[in-house]
Amino acid sequence: MNIRKLKKRNAKNQYEHRVNRKYKDSLFRKIFSDRKDLLDLYNALNGTQYTDEEELTVTTLEDVIYISIKNDVSFLLGGTMNLYEHQSSYNPNMPIRGLMYLARLYQNYIDDCEINVFSPVLKHLPSPKFIVFYNGSKDEPDQKLLRLTDAFTETGESGESCLECCATMLNINYGHNYELMEKCRRLEEYSAFVAEVRKALAEGGNQRQAVDDAIDTCIEKGVLRDILIKERAAIMNMVLSCTEKQYERLVRKELEQQEKRIKEQEKKLRAGKKRIEEQENRMRQQQGQIEEQENRMRQQQGQIEEQEGKMRQQQGKIEEQDSQMRRQQETIRDQERLLELNRILVREKKYDLLEQIQEDPALCEKLMVQYEI
Repeated sequence: MNIRKLKKRNAKNQYEHRVNRKYKDSLFRKIFSDRKDLLDLYNALNGTQYTDEEELTVTTLEDVIYISIKNDVSFLLGGTMNLYEHQSSYNPNMPIRGLMYLARLYQNYIDDCEINVFSPVLKHLPSPKFIVFYNGSKDEPDQKLLRLTDAFTETGESGESCLECCATMLNINYGHNYELMEKCRRLEEYSAFVAEVRKALAEGGNQRQAVDDAIDTCIEKGVLRDILIKERAAIMNMVLSCTEKQYERLVRKELEQQEKRIKEQEKKLRAGKKRIEEQENRMRQQQGQIEEQENRMRQQQGQIEEQEGKMRQQQGKIEEQDSQMRRQQETIRDQERLLELNRILVREKKYDLLEQIQEDPALCEKLMVQYEI
């Protein structure tokens, strides 16, 4: 497979992942925008038995002020401000978002009820409850508590934080939170529908046909039957939310971005290669200088050895001359001793011994000892 096809496949996978997340969020809001289903969900979560749908005060926030800041469902019931949000991917920052949502909800509540926050009398507010419904692909426990204080930077100071916001994350993937699913049929059906669509998409083939088959299967099993029959086309469009032209534009954009990243990487590689070549050139120059120094050192070593050889020869000559001088000195001493012996023998008129010492060195040496010469 060539690189361009591989890039296109990667872009398609990323695109389908985003579409998949978007349709789940939209479908969850569509299902629980119905007051009856919303009340059933509330009862299942809180173990209550409310039946009057009119008791609900829905305060849904959707792109009200801040672009892309959106929660799924929030409503008032039983003196509690409930904030329900659906997440198709794990997000540890939900308490931060919950803080922002709840601040806006409380502001709306204060404005609607005309509450004077500057009054010397304590004003009562509904207590908050933030639930996150999670059905992403990452494996998570049935329930997990996310805290705002986990996001705070450590300051080294002890003591409790003056601000906290907790989000209870519930895993609503099929097979999780069995008791909750039993209490809320709509939530169970939604979980089953998402699992069926995932299964169909995972099998590959034509995406539209796979989603269409998944919808047929769910209708046959009675999963979201009324909604799927009534709004089949709308739900199909939720899943397949982009046209082919949009998809192609997205693929082209992904390819352009990938090509840009590849060019940047190639540029970095060329720069790195250039740096390596420069380092290699410097190393070769240094190696040449080292070799040149080694050659000079070898030449100097040769010259030193040559000089040492000459010095040894001169030393040998000097030693030889010293030896000759010592022999000459010994000869001179011997001659001087012999001359002194001759003088003594002449003085004592021992002429016969003069002739004998010429022929008998032992006698000569004996007489020298005798006369202490």
